[in-house]
Amino acid sequence: MTKLPTATAIALCMGTSAMAEGTLNLYVWSESIAPELIEKFSQEYDVQVNVDGYTSNEDLLTKLQAGSSGYDIAVPSQHFLRIMIDEGLLENYGANTLDAYENIQEQYRNQWWDENQEYSIPMAYGTAGFAVNTAQYDGPTDSMKYFFEPESDLSGSIALLSYPDEVVGAAQLYLGVPFCSEDPDEMKRVLDLLMAQKEHVAAYSSDNIEGRLSSGEVAAHYWWDGEVVRAIAEGAQLEYAMPKEGLVGWIDSMVIPKGAPNRENAIKFIEFISTPENATIEMNHYAHSSPMTVIDSQKKYTEEDAPALYPTVPVEMSRTCSPKAQDLVTRVWTQLLQ
Repeated sequence: MTKLPTATAIALCMGTSAMAEGTLNLYVWSESIAPELIEKFSQEYDVQVNVDGYTSNEDLLTKLQAGSSGYDIAVPSQHFLRIMIDEGLLENYGANTLDAYENIQEQYRNQWWDENQEYSIPMAYGTAGFAVNTAQYDGPTDSMKYFFEPESDLSGSIALLSYPDEVVGAAQLYLGVPFCSEDPDEMKRVLDLLMAQKEHVAAYSSDNIEGRLSSGEVAAHYWWDGEVVRAIAEGAQLEYAMPKEGLVGWIDSMVIPKGAPNRENAIKFIEFISTPENATIEMNHYAHSSPMTVIDSQKKYTEEDAPALYPTVPVEMSRTCSPKAQDLVTRVWTQLLQ
């Protein structure tokens, strides 16, 4: 999953021993952590919390591969989490021994991206699909057909993300092509679909999506469920589609990068934000669903007022693909944007 680039920059000076006392450096999806939880943790544990943000899983992976990031917690999505474990970029902090592990909803424990739940505790999950400005478009949204093969009312007024991950996944769902396909013919079908759609696309951008939709610059945009929910809560006339072909799913988890300078503070924070009370506060801020036990009576977003968070169609999680499959995805996207 990718978010808007509104990160708070921090300067990391790793050469001083004083930094290891009372400091925590977060590298997370921008605007994802509830500010009140940052303040609450900082006061409760007498820890200075520094927050920096990234705009894509790719940016996070590149940062960790470079080494000596200086960060204590990061929050990758499931398919990138698997890559990071396999590349030895993360600390095994015994996540399955923490109280936080007991608060994970059963269906989200010990999944393929961290089978023994040693490296991660999940924080949020959701879907990617398309949203429409209902003031501009009042047609059907129950199929990806209206997005990938738009007719006159949407022609020239749709936008996609600037990276292939979830967009290609959505195209695969629409065409019935399996995720991580290594078949060039199947991926040629994906390319053909996206190339035919291209003449109707106003922008390939992951920035200012809310502004683009709410202003009427486009009538439909590929986006994420929680962002749509937040925009609607702020008065935007939007609808999150529930296409019969399904939605692309993601789950973001808290990890500790290898060599983190403040490992114990990182564990304290993971335990802190994973309690039912704080997980509820986090869900209410982020507007994405929580894989943790939350306090239902305190949830801000319910099935009635935020149906986007409660899919009524199949959800397929993005997967870690083989190099051959990933190369085909890269080729599709490169040719599309040429």
